[in-house]
Amino acid sequence: MLSPTTSAASSSPALPLEPAAPEQRPRSALRRRLGYWADRSAPPLAFVALIAIWEASCRLFAIPSFLLPSPSAIAMSALDLPGPVWLGHLFATLRVALMGYFAAIIVSIPLAVLLVTSRFLSRTLYPLLVVVQSTPIVAVAPIIIVTLGASDLPRVVITFMIAFFPIVVATVTGLLATPEELIELSRSLRAGRAREILHIRLPFAVPYIFSALKISTTLSVIGAVVAEFVAAERGLGFFIAFSTSFFKIPQAFAGLVVLVAISLVLFHLCAAAQRWLVPWSLPKSERRA
Repeated sequence: MLSPTTSAASSSPALPLEPAAPEQRPRSALRRRLGYWADRSAPPLAFVALIAIWEASCRLFAIPSFLLPSPSAIAMSALDLPGPVWLGHLFATLRVALMGYFAAIIVSIPLAVLLVTSRFLSRTLYPLLVVVQSTPIVAVAPIIIVTLGASDLPRVVITFMIAFFPIVVATVTGLLATPEELIELSRSLRAGRAREILHIRLPFAVPYIFSALKISTTLSVIGAVVAEFVAAERGLGFFIAFSTSFFKIPQAFAGLVVLVAISLVLFHLCAAAQRWLVPWSLPKSERRA
């Protein structure tokens, strides 16, 4: 015979389930979308706000254009120059920057492999590389111009000297970051030194190499500009130096804006090459983006 409690429990209707989970899913998806668009829109909004504050400050405090030109004055001075003039200076700087950049890549990665595989070369060459990098390029640039002449060669050499050292250091660090277990396994399987470098060490060094390549894109532009400051007849560095010598500060700022745009474009092109060629070397967050 059933007890009164059990009969009451069996006779009471079952309580309906709370629909909490279905309501929380759209909210969480909406929050993710809002967070995604907030992350995407924050940098351009911050840039627009900075430009607006800059423009308002120049107009409010009546700052002379030869001290700090407003963004509108910079834009007007950029539009006053004809397009072929801009293209000529842009092509001259970009040509030297890319030549020095690719020369740095061609020399730096094999040199890093030699430094890793040979203890003798590591002890002899690495201190010399540090000494070369520690030498101020601005002080050496006039000597290089006098020695090599006023062609593109000295400007490419200056760009190369600025851009190659980060690639060497990052590649050496990446090659040495390979787990020792894999190295011992490859040696136990009688893999040669070349196969150890190509199939084991270099894949581990790829993230390090691309990090250095991204940094060197901006350094190559800096090297080209430094060389043009010393001796050049064309280029954005020459254009900025020429404009400031005649107190055309808005025009000089316009050249600076173009230089920043070149650096950003080269940086993003290097990042796009990494996503396209070796996407597995990216972190998961960047891989999703």
